[in-house]
Amino acid sequence: MKNLDKYKGIIPAFYACYDEAGNISGERVQELATYYLNKGVKGLYVGGSSGECIYQTVEERQEVLENVMKAVGGKMTIIAHVAAPSTRDSIILAKHAESLGVDALAAIPPIYFGLPEFAIKDYWVSMMEATNLDFIIYNIPQTTGYALSIELLKEMMAYDQVIGVKNSSMPVQDIYLFKRHAGKDIVVFNGPDEQFIAGRIMGADGGIGGTYGVMPELFIAANNAIENGELELAKNLQIKIDDIIFKMLSAKGNLYDVMKAILKKRGINIGSVRQPLPKITIEDRLIVEESYHMIQDALNYIETV
Repeated sequence: MKNLDKYKGIIPAFYACYDEAGNISGERVQELATYYLNKGVKGLYVGGSSGECIYQTVEERQEVLENVMKAVGGKMTIIAHVAAPSTRDSIILAKHAESLGVDALAAIPPIYFGLPEFAIKDYWVSMMEATNLDFIIYNIPQTTGYALSIELLKEMMAYDQVIGVKNSSMPVQDIYLFKRHAGKDIVVFNGPDEQFIAGRIMGADGGIGGTYGVMPELFIAANNAIENGELELAKNLQIKIDDIIFKMLSAKGNLYDVMKAILKKRGINIGSVRQPLPKITIEDRLIVEESYHMIQDALNYIETV
C-alpha cells in the first residue's frame, strides 16, 4: 500500500536559483530549500515551470536537484519534474532523480509538436519504465496545448506507479472528474493558485503552486482552514492571496522575477530570471514594494485570527 499522505499538503514549486552571472547557484538552491523546510511546507516540486526548466540544460537541472536533496533530502517530500523536449533527456533526468532518492517523478506532456494520445502515453511510460518511482501526471493545457482526457487518465492509472495528477487547468470541475474517474486512490494537486480553496473543496488533496514560494505561510494557513472546516477564514485568505497575485501580475516583468525580488526583501536572494523571460523594470519596483507589504499585512492578519 503506497503512502499517499506524504503528497497531501502545500508543496511550493521551487524557483530557479542563479548567481549574479546567471549561472545555477548550488549555494542559493540549498538556502532556498532550507528556507521552505523551516516554513513547514509539505515538500518541494523541483524542476517545473517555476524552476525555469525549459531554459536549462539537463546538467543544470541535475545540479539543482542534487543541491535540493543535499539540503532537505529525507526531511520533506521531493517531487522531481523531469519532462524535457526529448524522451531521451527525460529518461536521463528520471534515472538521475531516482539515484538521489526523490519521492516521485512528474512530467508535462511532450511540448511543441501536437502529438496523438498514444505518443503522449508512451512518453510518460518511458520515464516510469526507467525507474521504480511514483509518477504524477502534470496537466497544464494552457502552456502545453494538450488537456488530459479521462480516457488517457484511465489508461495511465492502470500503471501502479501513477499516483496522482498535478492539475493546472482552470476549470475546477476537472479536479472532481479526475478523482471520480481515476478508478483507484489518486492524489490530485490543485494547480491554479488563484483558486486553491475552490480546488480543495472540489476534492484536491493539496496543492503545488508557483506563488506558494513567495508567501508559503498564507497557503499553509488557507490549507489549515480547509482542514479545520473554517470556510469563511479560508475564503478571506484566498481573497488576500488573489489580491497579491493580481498585483504581482500587473508588472511588466515576468512574474517569477517579481517574486524573486519580493523574496529578496524577505531575506532570500536567488538572483533574477533567465532570458527570454523579461526582468522587472524600474517602474515595477513599486509593484514589488506594494506586493511585499500586502504579504506582510496578510501575515499580520493570520496572527489575529
